[in-house]
Amino acid sequence: MRTQYYTASSLDGFLATEDHSLEWLFPLGDINDTGYPEFIREVGALAMGSSTYEWMLRHVIRPGSEKPGAWPYAQPTWVFSSRAQSPVPGASIRFVRGDVRPVHAEMRAAAGGKNLWLVGGGDLVGQFHDAGLLDEIIVQVGSVTLGKGKPLLPRRITSPSLKLVEARRIGDGFAELRYEVPPRR
Repeated sequence: MRTQYYTASSLDGFLATEDHSLEWLFPLGDINDTGYPEFIREVGALAMGSSTYEWMLRHVIRPGSEKPGAWPYAQPTWVFSSRAQSPVPGASIRFVRGDVRPVHAEMRAAAGGKNLWLVGGGDLVGQFHDAGLLDEIIVQVGSVTLGKGKPLLPRRITSPSLKLVEARRIGDGFAELRYEVPPRR
């Protein structure tokens, strides 16, 4: 069981534009051509921040629309938020706040021996890193630059540095980099 940050980033290290747009990402390739299908099969629980959750509501679920979408994850999901959030009917979502350590323990218990996916954003993942709970970072680096936006991981991680364990090309639009996060000294 590993706690993994699996995400996509621009070449200059941004997850999204300043206004949370991911429109830069979609023209770069099909998610089914990446490692995502294999990755998600091994995930037993997820965590995300409120901005990621709100993006999912606006772009995937679209509550109140003529044809609302379904929550895309069968796994239990924890959403970290300091503000009230609307639940998605039929989805296994828990709204939490505060320290990531007790939530991580709950996620492990619910995951059935599978991996834990930190969906994003970067600050939430940084909190898991700071608590010594992040094992791996898998980032699909896109062939675009954004100049500014929401950073991949707003933390300085220098000692010990991340250990690159795999790099592979995915079509013309992405390089997938897999890093092991060594235990902090």
